[in-house]
Amino acid sequence: MRFGDADKLAAEHAGMPLLHHAVVRLAQVTGDIVVVVGPDGAEPAMPPGVPVRFARDSAEGEGPLAGAVAGLAVVDRDLAVVAGGDMPSLSTAVILEMLRVASEAPIDAVALQEGDRFRPLPVVVRVAAARTAAHVLIHEGERALRSWLQAMRVAVLDETTWTDLDPERGTLRDVDEPSDLDAS
Repeated sequence: MRFGDADKLAAEHAGMPLLHHAVVRLAQVTGDIVVVVGPDGAEPAMPPGVPVRFARDSAEGEGPLAGAVAGLAVVDRDLAVVAGGDMPSLSTAVILEMLRVASEAPIDAVALQEGDRFRPLPVVVRVAAARTAAHVLIHEGERALRSWLQAMRVAVLDETTWTDLDPERGTLRDVDEPSDLDAS
């Protein structure tokens, strides 16, 4: 059973709403947090003391790529971390390593290897290149983050490197079903 009509990101996890975990972790890395909400949705309460800006999807149900575009539209930095609000165990050490690689390499994005492929989230993107690639793909009807990354020059942080920083692999954990909230 998935979350259905329930607001997954408001679900209680370890004493606070699920969304707060990702926001708090990202705030440890950057002072510019953007949370994307639906076109008509209320802005959720945020953790005390964490400055957050909100961006809105242009239409409901357009998929994760449209959400990324909405968030990147308000970012005025060269690099941005894109992560899901349902990712409660992001490792700041892994995100910092991804940012380091992105700042030193002539690439458009940094993703994490898992097995023989890379994961689309979390990802560090060079904002201008990511916006351009996303707009082209959305115009073509594409909605998937994996396609977005395949349209850019991506450095993939090898599994050994990032799991040395996050041995429990929490950075890739996301919550899809209520039972995932209880997973360690």
